[in-house]
Amino acid sequence: MSAGAGVLFNSLEFALFLPVVLGLYWLLPLRGQNVLLLLASYVFYGAWDARFLSLIFISTLVDFVVGKKLGTVSDDRRRRTWFLASVVCQLGMLAFFKYFGFFVDSAVRLVSWVGLDVHPPLFEVLLPVGISFYTFQTMSYIFDVYRRRIEPTSDFVTFATFVAYFPQLVAGPIERARNLLPQIEDERRRPDGDAVRSGLLLMLVGLFKKVAVADAVAPFVADAFSGDAGRGMLLLGMLAFSLQIYGDFAGYTDIARGASRLFGIELMRNFRQPYLARSITEFWRTWHISLSAWLHDYLYVPLGGNKRGRLATYRNLVLTMLLGGLWHGANWTFVVWGGLHGLLLAGHRLLGGYVPRDKLSPLRWRDAPAILLTFASVTVLWIFFRADSMGAALDYLGGLATRPWGVVDFDAAVIVLFSAAAVLLLDLAQRLTDDDVVILRWPAAVRGASVALLVVAIAVWTGGTAQPFIYFQF
Repeated sequence: MSAGAGVLFNSLEFALFLPVVLGLYWLLPLRGQNVLLLLASYVFYGAWDARFLSLIFISTLVDFVVGKKLGTVSDDRRRRTWFLASVVCQLGMLAFFKYFGFFVDSAVRLVSWVGLDVHPPLFEVLLPVGISFYTFQTMSYIFDVYRRRIEPTSDFVTFATFVAYFPQLVAGPIERARNLLPQIEDERRRPDGDAVRSGLLLMLVGLFKKVAVADAVAPFVADAFSGDAGRGMLLLGMLAFSLQIYGDFAGYTDIARGASRLFGIELMRNFRQPYLARSITEFWRTWHISLSAWLHDYLYVPLGGNKRGRLATYRNLVLTMLLGGLWHGANWTFVVWGGLHGLLLAGHRLLGGYVPRDKLSPLRWRDAPAILLTFASVTVLWIFFRADSMGAALDYLGGLATRPWGVVDFDAAVIVLFSAAAVLLLDLAQRLTDDDVVILRWPAAVRGASVALLVVAIAVWTGGTAQPFIYFQF
């Protein structure tokens, strides 16, 4: 269970919060700017539930102290002890607040299978918003300091700002210290006019993805996953959720990157048009890039990566994705979703598939079948991600195979197909130019018309209450 709504990117509160913080920010010198960012980040996070602030502060303090110790201690055994103390503390907090109920319920079901009747005491653990994101972010700092890839910071305000930086605090991207910390320390972080324009456009595009795509199709997703819909509406609901999860999460990332750019701080790209991927491996190179890179560097590689033979490589891929699925939530549906992705990745590797981590080859017309097959595979697996339980996921899959077609809601079909066309056109324009703000390159008339269409679409689909982002629950 998580707390109620805080300051949402798509809310009036954020529309007031951001300009106020920006206005104060540019009146201050570097040290004052960082103090302001830290205070603003704590206000932003505390708006969800002030009790959460104690957890993020403890997480920050532990790794600040451990980082300094790792920077001064030379004995490998003592360094390992400090490193393990940090890992146990961070993962311990994450496991308790996110997975306590899951572990207890799973244990009760397990012992019930052997005939034991157990009734553990019932109490509810409140899930802190964004705990998975900031835990992985601060852990990456400790990993890199321990491996001597970066020097630890000696300034607590700088490190605390790195952990709690509000544009990406709640749902990423999961930043690396070697990218974000130097920017927080940089006295020259002054965005020019191009940066401001691109930042504002990114925020507008993100709002469009969230409001005019994700929120627009959300009612049809809810209907498909909660009722006895026919096969036609189940197929439509499956497609709609692919659009919803992408528009919702990529929209959040665009807004986060755009808002951060206004502060002169550049966040990493978290999406590179993943629904244009030509294989499951390429999909995970372009979807939630910060998480897939984290899992690769801090889990897959330590497990042995692809250095210990084929069978070990396949095992490591599946284990990494199983844990990546569990990272998303305390439910067996996420574990199965991650495991199935791991099997697909292993299968692609078995067939000789390889995708460079940092460069995507140009799209060609002959790639269309591979893109459609990858998208179809990802879309089917999203059923496990969206379903409330394994039973519900299997019922949905069974309905796709056995239920009559039924009546397809015409309005729902039009909205979903419109959203799909909008996402496809935007993604193609961005992918072919490798530019998330390609609209700024277009002639003035086309640029103005495009911005106007985005604004009108947002205005049309904006409801009375801002809808939370899906990844806030993780």
